[in-house]
Amino acid sequence: MRNPLSKTIVEIQPSGIRKFFDIVSEMQDAISLGVGEPDFDTPWRVRDEAICSLERGRTFYTSNAGLKELKIEIAKYLNRRFDLTYDYAKEMLVTVGGSEAIDIALRTMLDPGDEVLIPQPSYVSYLPCTVLAGGVPVVIDLKEENQFRLTAEELENAITDKTKILVMPFPNNPTGAIMEKSDLEAIAEVVIKHDLFVLSDEIYAELTYLENHVSIASLPGMKERTVLINGFSKSHAMTGWRLGYACAPEIIIKQMLKIHQYAIMCAPTTSQYAAVEALRHCDEDVAHMREEYNGRRRYLLHRFEEMHLQCFEPFGAFYIFPSIKEFGMTSEEFATEFLNRKKVAVVPGTAFGACGEGFLRISYAYSLEDLKKALDRMEEFVTELRNERTGA
Repeated sequence: MRNPLSKTIVEIQPSGIRKFFDIVSEMQDAISLGVGEPDFDTPWRVRDEAICSLERGRTFYTSNAGLKELKIEIAKYLNRRFDLTYDYAKEMLVTVGGSEAIDIALRTMLDPGDEVLIPQPSYVSYLPCTVLAGGVPVVIDLKEENQFRLTAEELENAITDKTKILVMPFPNNPTGAIMEKSDLEAIAEVVIKHDLFVLSDEIYAELTYLENHVSIASLPGMKERTVLINGFSKSHAMTGWRLGYACAPEIIIKQMLKIHQYAIMCAPTTSQYAAVEALRHCDEDVAHMREEYNGRRRYLLHRFEEMHLQCFEPFGAFYIFPSIKEFGMTSEEFATEFLNRKKVAVVPGTAFGACGEGFLRISYAYSLEDLKKALDRMEEFVTELRNERTGA
C-alpha cells in the first residue's frame, strides 16, 4: 500500500508545549505554570448572553464573514482602544480563533518559495502554518539584551529579494516582550522601504503594563500592508469559545473569506452573539483582569530577584521568561528535572524556537496562591542545584 501521508506534514514537528502537560496531568500534587490560558471565568454577562441566544433558537449559520452586529462592535472597539479605522463590511473577517486567521492569511498571501520572517521565540503556529502554505520560514533570533524586541537592524539583515511577509508577534508569547511606538516606527520604515507585508498578531493587545498597546497598523502607510489578527481568548477569558478576527485591506480579506467559506463556513454562532456583549459592556472586566495579572507579574519579578535568577522585565501578555543558563543545563533538562523533583511544570524556551535555549516560559495566569507554592518549590530547586554545583 502506498504511503498515505504527506511528506510536508510528517516533517513538521509536534508542538513542544504539550509534553509536560501530559505528564503533570497524571502526577499527584503537581502544579502547572505552563498553560497559556486565563484562569478567570468568562464574564458572567457574556455567558448569560450566550445562554439567551440559545434559548432564542439562534443556532443557525451566520454570514461567512461573521455577524454584522459583531463586526460593527469590533470596528468600534478597535477605534476607541487603538485608534484604528476599518470598514466592517469589507475589511474584516470573524474567524475560529486567532489561529485560523493566521493560517488563512498566510495561505492567501504566499506563493511557493515566498519567505516569511518570523521573530523567535514566538508562538508555535507561525512556522508550520508558513510551511503548510508553501512559504519558506526565515527565523530572526530575538535577543535578551534588546528585551526580546525586534530591531530595524535585525530586520534589515534578514530581508532578501524573496521576502514577502513579516510576522509581528507582539505583545509576545512566550517572552512577554512588547514593542513601543518608537520601536514600531523603526520597523515600519524598513517594511515600507522593502515593500513588505506584516502579519501582526495582537491577541495580547489588552494585556500591557507599561502603556497602552500601539498597533503597527495605526502608523502612517502601514494599514494598507498589514493583516491585524486579534480575538477574545486572552482579553475576555474566552479561550474555549474559539473566536477571533482579522482586519486587512479589502483585496486580502476577500481572498481570505474564500478559504474560510470552503474550510470553515462560519465561526460559532453562539460565540459571536456572546462576543457582541463582551465588546459592548465588558471593558471593566478586562481592566480588572489586567490589574490582577500585573500584580502577579510584579510578584514573580520580586521572587526571581530574591532567588538571584536573571530575568528581564516583561511588559505584556501573562508570561515571564527567566534565564537558567547559570546551571549548565538545557531548557528541557531543567524543566524535566524541575517537574520530576518538585512537581512543577514549566515550558522549555526551546518550545518557541532554538533561540529560547537557556530560558523557561512561566505563565502567571494562575492564582497568587498557586504561584507562591510553585515559586517556593522553584527556590528550593535552584538552591539545591547551586549547592550541588559548589559541593555545599
